[in-house]
Amino acid sequence: MTLIDWSDVPARLGRLSALPGADAVFGSSDHGWELEPPLTPGELTELETQLGVDLPGEYRSFLSEAGRGGAGPAYGLFPVRRVDGRWRWAGDGAELTDLDTLGQPFAHVGAFDPAHGLPAPPEEADYDSEEAYDEAAEAYWERYDEVALSPEHSIGLLYLCHLGCAYREALVVTGPARGQMWADDRAGNGPLRPLRDDGGRPLGFARWYRRWLDAAEAEVPHDLPG
Repeated sequence: MTLIDWSDVPARLGRLSALPGADAVFGSSDHGWELEPPLTPGELTELETQLGVDLPGEYRSFLSEAGRGGAGPAYGLFPVRRVDGRWRWAGDGAELTDLDTLGQPFAHVGAFDPAHGLPAPPEEADYDSEEAYDEAAEAYWERYDEVALSPEHSIGLLYLCHLGCAYREALVVTGPARGQMWADDRAGNGPLRPLRDDGGRPLGFARWYRRWLDAAEAEVPHDLPG
């Protein structure tokens, strides 16, 4: 079992919430620097039983020690809640997590473009009329979305955060990259890719979360009280 000490997090969030200028940190107006209550041991067991998979240890410990969601990177951590007897995550993009296949392995260890192999998009200069080009472009991007946004590419990913403009970040729950945080850049026709620190090492949940918290404290233009 992964043991992470999250005891400093509530106090750090509380200090941030009281500082002038903290509301300028991106996304803070949405999460308000508050975490929802942690899961009880029984709730956590019920959640994992429904999912049919054990959550990665760092995130699991956060749920049980710090909170089930709320204050976090960008617009905050998607909270996990019981709705009609079924546990699920809530937020803009949380529906990208397929709860029924979360226990199936995410197959990738490096960045990949789900639309690799598709031809280049049409060029307007290749068409005799604007109407013909618009028709070709519409057909191309429909096909692109069908391929690139296919749910098969995110099997085993637990979406936790919305960065805005449909860019999101997710935790790998199963597969060889289990425990890593990944970016989903498909909204900008980009790849899915592992998040890394300045030294090129993949980020797990704990370092990902604390990197955000450190950056938020550094951004606020007042010293934290002792």
